[in-house]
Amino acid sequence: MSSKSTKILLLMFVERTLKKLVSGVILDLDGTLLNTDGVVSEILKAFIVKYGKQWDGREAPKIVGKTPTEAAAAVVEDYGLPLSTDEFLSQFYPMLSDQWRNIKALPGANRLINHLSGHGVPMALVSNSSRSNIETKIFHHQGWKESFSAIVGGDEVKAGKPSPEIFLEAAERLNMDPSSFLIIEDSIPGVTAGKAAGMAVVAVPSLAKQSHSYTSADEVITSLLDLQLEKWGLPAFQDRIEGTLSLEPWYIGGPVIKGFGRGSKVLGIPTANLSPEGYSALLSEHPTGVYFGWAGLSARGVYKMVMSIGWNPYFNNTEKAIEPWLLHGFNEDFYGEELHLVVAGYIRPEVNFSSLEALIAKIHEDMKIAERALELPQYLKYRDDPYLKISLHQDN
Repeated sequence: MSSKSTKILLLMFVERTLKKLVSGVILDLDGTLLNTDGVVSEILKAFIVKYGKQWDGREAPKIVGKTPTEAAAAVVEDYGLPLSTDEFLSQFYPMLSDQWRNIKALPGANRLINHLSGHGVPMALVSNSSRSNIETKIFHHQGWKESFSAIVGGDEVKAGKPSPEIFLEAAERLNMDPSSFLIIEDSIPGVTAGKAAGMAVVAVPSLAKQSHSYTSADEVITSLLDLQLEKWGLPAFQDRIEGTLSLEPWYIGGPVIKGFGRGSKVLGIPTANLSPEGYSALLSEHPTGVYFGWAGLSARGVYKMVMSIGWNPYFNNTEKAIEPWLLHGFNEDFYGEELHLVVAGYIRPEVNFSSLEALIAKIHEDMKIAERALELPQYLKYRDDPYLKISLHQDN
């Protein structure tokens, strides 16, 4: 093939894969970079119990992405609290402010900020929160404040999202045309505001099973781990290894429980299910998807494992589940045995499948990827993590 033909094919490929050429990025904060929603939910649970109410999360769609006043009004009205909106804010916000320093970055947030900053891509941070709250929230996240050329709070504009004003203000402060920006947002008001500002928008929904509601976004992804910047003409991430993304390791464990009865019977792949009870905070931090790492069984040893976290849309689970698959053939069940997991890497987002055969084929592909990757030094080292070696007797 001639060099001219190669160039033509390359251009055709770029045209098919490039969504829009942008030169700057505007990031939302709460629910996009920080796990604010998890903290807010935990504090709301404790707060409304004082009034004989139980937080069940039904207001989540009404408060995500809204201004503090709008969110407070929704909670007061829906739960029938004997408070005005101002009284609610005066009591609730001091409790919330005490926790700002403890809000964790969502997976992929540091990776994204460091990558864009390292490549000199202009960035702005916007939020319906006040500027002072933004400053407090990001203070403990090293390098964040310095990475943004502009930070715009909801109290610095006349109207917050879904008005486009906050995004237009960010573009003006960076002295760039609004159409040259890509926005990354977790809320529907944020997506609405971004499109009204004439900008491209990638949605990373923070609400479970709500992706179908983000129809106006240019792209909807499961998490920042799945962001493909090259689609927008920005420098691509270069840190995937053998189809995997290395993560800061995280730990989870407990007795093996009976799952949905489909691992061996339906999929032909035995799972070692863990109860999600007690792990609500951890599950709110980590997006749905397929992960991998090492598994320690208290009475047996350490094994390679792949793990699904999510709703398993093919089976339409009603709750977010943790389903590890140990890459080893066992001759008997081990329900009740203590299982400890060190999660070291990420493979892909959770997706639906058109057939059971397609799902099984993908699971086998995930297992092969994990099998190979766990032989690499950056993953193999976690096989000796002390967390995997603690016996059931020591745990108790």
